[in-house]
Amino acid sequence: KAVVAQFNASQLITQREHVSRLVRENLTIRAKRFNLLLDDVSITHMTFSPEFTHAVEAKQIAQQTALRAAFLVDQAIQEKQSIIVRAQGEARSAEVST
Repeated sequence: KAVVAQFNASQLITQREHVSRLVRENLTIRAKRFNLLLDDVSITHMTFSPEFTHAVEAKQIAQQTALRAAFLVDQAIQEKQSIIVRAQGEARSAEVST
């Protein structure tokens, strides 16, 4: 409980492996006090309302869309710079040949 309480519901969904590792580490330490050897820990079932799950998924999609948009802007800037450099080169070439 102590480990899971450190995370909000969104983090429990998106960082499941990290949470599972922390739970395993915590339980392993506690089990040693009772001479128990913990073999494995799995977080197998977390349930949230459909609305919350949908909201988390929508947020992730929005973040991916924003990253894609930023990539497209960067790509357009690079293409613009390439066109400018090419045009400058052609202009210099035209000046030299005249």
